[in-house]
Amino acid sequence: MLDSHIGYGSPKKQDTPEAHGEPLGDEECRATKRSYGWPEDAQFLVPDGVYDHLAGGIGRRGAVAKQAWTKLVTAYRAEFPELAKETDRMQHRELPAGWDRNLPSFPADPTGIAGREASGKVLNVLAQNVPWLLGGSADLGPSNKTMLTYEGAGSFQPDTPGGKNLHYGIREHAMGAVVNGLSLSKLRGYGATFFIFSDYVRPAIRLSALMELPTIFIFTHDAMGDGEDGPTHQPVEHLASLRAIPGLVTFRPGDANEVVEAYRYIMQLRHKPAVLALSRQPLPTLDRNNYASAAGVAKGAYVLADTPGKNPEVILIASGSEVSLAVEAHEKLIAEGTRSRVVSMPSWDVFEHQTKEYRDGVLPPNVKARVAIEQASTFGWERYVGEAGRVVGMKTFGASAPLKELQKKFGFEPDRVVTTAKEILAVTRI
Repeated sequence: MLDSHIGYGSPKKQDTPEAHGEPLGDEECRATKRSYGWPEDAQFLVPDGVYDHLAGGIGRRGAVAKQAWTKLVTAYRAEFPELAKETDRMQHRELPAGWDRNLPSFPADPTGIAGREASGKVLNVLAQNVPWLLGGSADLGPSNKTMLTYEGAGSFQPDTPGGKNLHYGIREHAMGAVVNGLSLSKLRGYGATFFIFSDYVRPAIRLSALMELPTIFIFTHDAMGDGEDGPTHQPVEHLASLRAIPGLVTFRPGDANEVVEAYRYIMQLRHKPAVLALSRQPLPTLDRNNYASAAGVAKGAYVLADTPGKNPEVILIASGSEVSLAVEAHEKLIAEGTRSRVVSMPSWDVFEHQTKEYRDGVLPPNVKARVAIEQASTFGWERYVGEAGRVVGMKTFGASAPLKELQKKFGFEPDRVVTTAKEILAVTRI
């Protein structure tokens, strides 16, 4: 056992917890200087000889090192001009020309594709277009779909330093720290795991937000709908907790084309970290000939489907896997003569940075009847549904059962949304 003592700034306050970290007072400063034989009343004193000592030591060595570095860089630019330009872009957090070429566009499909599957396809394109993009998963690469499988991708190992796949192992927190380190070196790093395990990554995510690093964190198995995995693997409160981190951009895309557009937005970030919350299960790929373009993702929220006159009396707002549910409910309401609008809202943060004119155009202040739908905690949705609105969400943990049974149990069905919308309309019309 070690007997230790905590030192406080002021002996007068050593019994109070708020004394921790308190700066030294004037008397303590004088006493400290006295004990070192320093002039007690001197402020910012630099004694004679200090400047000369530094100039002859660190200054001289630094000048020699800088001269050698400048010579090396000049020679490199002359021998490898194109690679030098890439290095400059990387150092300035810029993207190479054509960085988004060949990004996939997914055709309408009622069966659809899982968010994680779409993400994997996008990553494999981006990693070929952006040489300094690399990353991996915390032991879950095949499940997170983050493995880069194109020819030449390889694994980052001691004997293959050019590999793009990082094998972090089962250590999510360390993975987050490594991603931050990659970003600090101006590489574009990403890390992935199940959304429930974002708890382990959170300290690193918070630090990336504090440091304004454009890191990318990819989380799959994003909601209560994970089914048989049960409550231990069903993130309920995690979206709300990540949305609360200042400076962090959180996306929960609603279909494969929204995944593409989320990546398009994220790759252009230079001073903000981003989180992607992606589904394990297939999501219907919406027919963009009938519904608005997924390019609206760049605004954080957009009108996906509207009433013919664009004068809705009720607004359905959703993210992720619940977007297609909102569309189903919308079609039922329209068929019954109710003027309905669907707003896809993959990112609260991005939406909040739009102009008031745009935000009011998506969510008209005069339309009080609003329903938000999300397989996660209802916390925070009141800012968008208002006092008159309702949230079809999770107020408990989930359960272990097949997906359809869980949707029925917790009310994530079109008829439940339709009924909720009508109940609100009945009240707001009075």
